[in-house]
Order: sequence, then structure tokens, then C-alpha cells
Amino acid sequence: MKAVTTFIWSLWLTIPMLAFQQPPGGPPIEGFEPIDKLPPAEQLPAAPLLVAAYAFAWLAVFFYLWTVWRRLNRVEAEMRVFEKRQSHRGDAAPGPSGAHSR
Repeated sequence: MKAVTTFIWSLWLTIPMLAFQQPPGGPPIEGFEPIDKLPPAEQLPAAPLLVAAYAFAWLAVFFYLWTVWRRLNRVEAEMRVFEKRQSHRGDAAPGPSGAHSR
């Protein structure tokens, strides 16, 4: 069982390394190449990615706030029900020891 687990972990750690290798063909790039010398197919403008990242972050924040708001409303509704139950009991509520005082 330990050998299988070790094999699975080694595959899990090796596959991403193989996926991000330099593509075959063409000479390897030596040093820094300015972006204006790259072909248009390899240039990637940053503005759309930046806008998408900020949009995702703000959507995540608003989703979190919405879920907190819903949970808070649920707790407030439960508190109102609890207050009504307590008010219906009146003065006949048991004391701190759980027994009625006489």
C-alpha cells in the first residue's frame, strides 16, 4: 500500500513539471527578449487579465458578504422566535437551579 501511495505522489508531483516544459522545436531562448520583438501571437496584454482578476475578487467579496447577510438574518429570526417563547413563559420560568421557587 505504501508503494502505491508513493507512486501516486511521485506522479502527482512529476506531471505538472512535464506539462510546463519548453515546447520542442526551435532554438532555446537565450536571455531576455523584449516584448516588442515577439510575434503578435505570443504577446499577451495584461489589461484584460487584470480586469478579470479584479472582477473575480470583487465577486468573491460580494458573494461572501451576501452569505454572511443571509446567515445573520437567519440568526436574527431565531432570536425573535426565542424572545417570543420566553415572553410566553412569563414569570413562571424556573430559577437558576431549574426548580420553581415558592
